[in-house]
Parts: sequence; structure tokens; C-alpha cells
Amino acid sequence: MIKINWDEFKSYKQEVKSKDDNFIALVNFMRSYYNMSSPREMFESFASDDLAVMMLEKRDISSPSDLESYLGKI
Repeated sequence: MIKINWDEFKSYKQEVKSKDDNFIALVNFMRSYYNMSSPREMFESFASDDLAVMMLEKRDISSPSDLESYLGKI
């Protein structure tokens, strides 16, 4: 589990000029900044962060398999 560095996320969004939804941008950030590809690892990191939890709840994602399904749709 990784603690999300929100300052680095903001810098990442500005660098890549992301117009994506914040959650999609966060997933892409986790993939590039932390070299994370496993939905299970991502979910564990998200579940330990209050802001990321709100993003998960907004999308009705409550498990790693829900996250994997969501990522398969984008």
C-alpha cells in the first residue's frame, strides 16, 4: 500500500495537461508515478486515503474486482 502524494498528483496533472476525470487521471498517475499496474494494489492504496475513498464511492467501487471492472470499461 502506497500513500498517495497529492502534491505530485497535481504536478502530474499539470504536466500531462490531463483533461480526464480526476479519478482516471489518478489511476494514470498511479500507473506512471508509482509504476503500479495491479488493481488490487491500487484499490488498497485508494482505500487508505480519504479523498480517494470519496472517488471510489462516487463510482460505486467497493472492491478490487469492482475497480478492475471499472478500468476495463475505460
